[in-house]
Amino acid sequence: MSTPMTPPSGSPAEDEHVENEIELKEVAGLSQGQIVRRRFFRHKGAILGLVMLGATTLLALSSVGVGPLPGWWQWTPYETPSVQDAGRPSLALPTWLGGTGFMLGEHPFGQDEIGRDIFARVMAGVQTSLMVMVVIGGVSAVIGILVGAASGFFRGRSDTVLMRLTDLVITVPTLVIGAVVGKIAGGVSGLVFAIAMGLILWTTLARLVRGEFLSLREREFVDAARVAGASNVRIIFKHILPNAIGTVIVSVTLLMSAAILLETALSFLGFGIQPPEISLGQLINQYQQAFATRPWLFWWPGLFIVIIALSINFIGDGLRDAFDPRQKRIPSERKMAKAMEADASAARAITSTVRPGDDVRNAGTGMGS
Repeated sequence: MSTPMTPPSGSPAEDEHVENEIELKEVAGLSQGQIVRRRFFRHKGAILGLVMLGATTLLALSSVGVGPLPGWWQWTPYETPSVQDAGRPSLALPTWLGGTGFMLGEHPFGQDEIGRDIFARVMAGVQTSLMVMVVIGGVSAVIGILVGAASGFFRGRSDTVLMRLTDLVITVPTLVIGAVVGKIAGGVSGLVFAIAMGLILWTTLARLVRGEFLSLREREFVDAARVAGASNVRIIFKHILPNAIGTVIVSVTLLMSAAILLETALSFLGFGIQPPEISLGQLINQYQQAFATRPWLFWWPGLFIVIIALSINFIGDGLRDAFDPRQKRIPSERKMAKAMEADASAARAITSTVRPGDDVRNAGTGMGS
């Protein structure tokens, strides 16, 4: 009886063997959905982005209220109280950060030249920017999935027509199309602007979905569904699309991050959302002249744009790593050492079961037979 061959200690092959063994033990008995959730919640960047985005959304919705529902903040975005302390922010940092002691005051983010509270206006801008981001993501997802699914599943003439339409939209710079659409729809309402922008940002998702459908339509489970008499619509939405949902979710998440930056750029240039509605890009546009004398008017909208965009990107990275089976989480040194010790113990146990004379007797038996 011979002992199993193991890679040399400390070699790359052994490290890969231990990593695979640890990963298989951790996901044993879990469904695909449970594995995805486990990978996502173990991604520190994704959890940080989720917490930051959730906290920002909760602060924006609860502070100034939503629609007829009032918020807990004392000022509205349109009130014009008297200017205090030349409009400087009343927010004070804690002593351990070098401040005089934490304090919000009446106007923590300051006031503009006519006395409007910047905190209330920034929170209203966050609400509008989040709404635009979600609507653009939803509209783009619907159009991109439908176009990509039809193109990849039916192929032939349908594929040619739909992909040439997609290429036509891609060739025109997004900022140019967005400026034209924003000038037309931005003055109507933020919702109309978001829907109009969603109608032109679906192209990347459509090409990704098409690639997934071209690959999945040749799989055995699709042939089985056809033999069972399933219609094309059922095959697309019941059998193929669930297997491509990982690519769709990741792409839509990253698209939403790009959408909020595009809305900010268009509003900053004056082609996006128009007053009396408020968005973060519009606030930067309004207060850009005051950057040298009252920079806090410029800082706060920019800070929340960065927070939202980074949060969405972190969440997208976490979703990509969770859905992609090729992404491996490197175990800690402690887990690696523990697994290697367990392998060594198993090898010693196998070796100890073989008596020293067994190989000699077996060899003699073989010679005499």
